[in-house]
Amino acid sequence: MSRPGRPGRPVRVGPRAAAALVLVTLIGIAAFGWPLLADRQSGLAHSQDAPWLFAALLPLLVAVVVATIADQGMDAKAVAMLGVLAAVGAALRPLGAGTAGLEPMFFLMVLSGRVLGPGFGFVLGSVTMFASALLTGGVGPWMPFQMLALGWFSLGAGLLPGPERIRGRAELAMLAAYGFLGSFAYGTVMNLQGWVLLQGMGQGISFHPGDPVAQNLARFLAYCLATSLGWDLGRAALTVVLTLSLGATLLKALRRATRRAAFYAPVSFGPQGTSAPDPLPEGDTAGHVR
Repeated sequence: MSRPGRPGRPVRVGPRAAAALVLVTLIGIAAFGWPLLADRQSGLAHSQDAPWLFAALLPLLVAVVVATIADQGMDAKAVAMLGVLAAVGAALRPLGAGTAGLEPMFFLMVLSGRVLGPGFGFVLGSVTMFASALLTGGVGPWMPFQMLALGWFSLGAGLLPGPERIRGRAELAMLAAYGFLGSFAYGTVMNLQGWVLLQGMGQGISFHPGDPVAQNLARFLAYCLATSLGWDLGRAALTVVLTLSLGATLLKALRRATRRAAFYAPVSFGPQGTSAPDPLPEGDTAGHVR
């Protein structure tokens, strides 16, 4: 269990929250990967399964938050911080989205997941993507997949070695490396969602329903290299630059905010029967003794 003075992860993941996260992850893996196992007559289309995924994802996200609260890992102050960070992340996304993959919100997800832990990071990533989609008009069958992918991205930052072991420049270097690799992982996962819908792109990169998984994965790798490598590189490079340039300042700010919020500060009461302080001597309202 986290302690009040423990730096970096004030929002712990209890057993119920962990079970909810595992359930969300399993559903997400199935949602992304089921077309690889479908036969030729399945009529697969993520545009049809996306509403079902979204309908399952929202209550499961609420379940993660409720389970974390029930495990005493999140209180009203943590929920308020979740709202603030999600709003900031949603506001950052339009600054670069649509331009060579430049998405400044990713560096905020790395640092927030690092400081506030994996469970908080997963919910923050998903909520931020949902809010940014509403803000930018990016609502579509891809949105629940984006919510899952960004949630996993932020969760991974919270699973890195603890700040009590790695601090300073080494910590920033680790976060920058994670942001670089995680940005490519996010793009690759999202490619899988869109790739199965695209046909007629060429024998070497098109998805062929019913073919062996190994053959389709080889085509998928070729598809990623041919179509999205530059886009993912822009996202990864911007995340590294922002992490190395602004990371130290933002980490200090987030850690200071979590210390002041005192998520795990114990509430104590005086011994039973303790009397109230003695009243002031008889006098006027300013306390002057007559």
